[in-house]
Amino acid sequence: MECLERHILDKLSVHEPDKEIYRKVLKNWDKIAKPIDGLGKFETIIAQIGAILGTDNIDISKKAVIIMCADNGIVEENISQSSQEVTKAVAQQMAKGASSVGKMAAVIGADTIPIDIGINSKEQISGLINKKIRCGTRNFYKEEAMTQEEAIKAILTGVEIVKDCKQKGYNILAMGEMGIGNTSTSSAITAAILKCRAEEVTGRGAGLCDSKLQRKKQVITESIEKYRLYDAEPLTVLAAVGGLDIAGLTGVCIGGGMYNIPVVLDGVISMTAALLAEKLVPGTVKYLIPSHKGKEKAVRKLMNALNLEPVIDADMALGEGTGAVMMLSLLDMAMCVYRGNLFSDINVKQYERYL
Repeated sequence: MECLERHILDKLSVHEPDKEIYRKVLKNWDKIAKPIDGLGKFETIIAQIGAILGTDNIDISKKAVIIMCADNGIVEENISQSSQEVTKAVAQQMAKGASSVGKMAAVIGADTIPIDIGINSKEQISGLINKKIRCGTRNFYKEEAMTQEEAIKAILTGVEIVKDCKQKGYNILAMGEMGIGNTSTSSAITAAILKCRAEEVTGRGAGLCDSKLQRKKQVITESIEKYRLYDAEPLTVLAAVGGLDIAGLTGVCIGGGMYNIPVVLDGVISMTAALLAEKLVPGTVKYLIPSHKGKEKAVRKLMNALNLEPVIDADMALGEGTGAVMMLSLLDMAMCVYRGNLFSDINVKQYERYL
């Protein structure tokens, strides 16, 4: 089964977004009654969205945020301020639309799609889509977090969720996660794939004291050495020290490329998933839109590796997809300008582009 699943993963591919549409959207921006490049990066982001959707008549009105919820066995190592019970408690609030991301999404008319991909509970939580691979990962300090088969199943689950969203008419997706311990998994993956020291990419997560932060760095460093991850393939890294939420989000990124849907990233967890997705299926990054920089140390390394520059810089660390939802609201505002008055509508001469 593992060989079969890996064969399926190896067959996944994405095509480059439509360059002609990209150029056409930029020309459309110049016709709109505003200064040249007046909306800065938002003009190129909207052009990217048009290229992904394959049209300059852009519509991103039907949107959703996909939230992967999973537990991480590494919390046994005293690297988190909270216990695993918090994952389930917050996921229950997500199912009711009562968590931070649910409230924010409601303001902008975005649907929330919370997924149980690995919560450490056998309870079926009403309102969560049950895609559980297993009840949380193993403690990667003692043994590999999951098998490669489990990691691949989680990735393919993310791809299938995007396919389903495409069939339901969603034209832009955001993504987030919930899982105590996942800044440890994301830091470990980032350090291994980018071949840097744990100290360079490991932060305080939800708020660690100095002693727990030191323990977190130690656990990540020793685990990378234990599994020889600096020389390992991305899938091996994911299975050894990753999380089911990250694996699922990796699939969401890949699914965006496969089904021509722009995907808005959140913070460090989803950017780690983006790094994995790009390594596994090259070209995926062109379908991804960064949202915010966040406080975690790994974000800067990930930004550079992916060549992505988030527009929101507010030291956020809330998670759940809240930064991505904020970005959706900004994209809505940019779109209202894109659909606004042309110079020809107001009898004003169009600005000329000289550079």
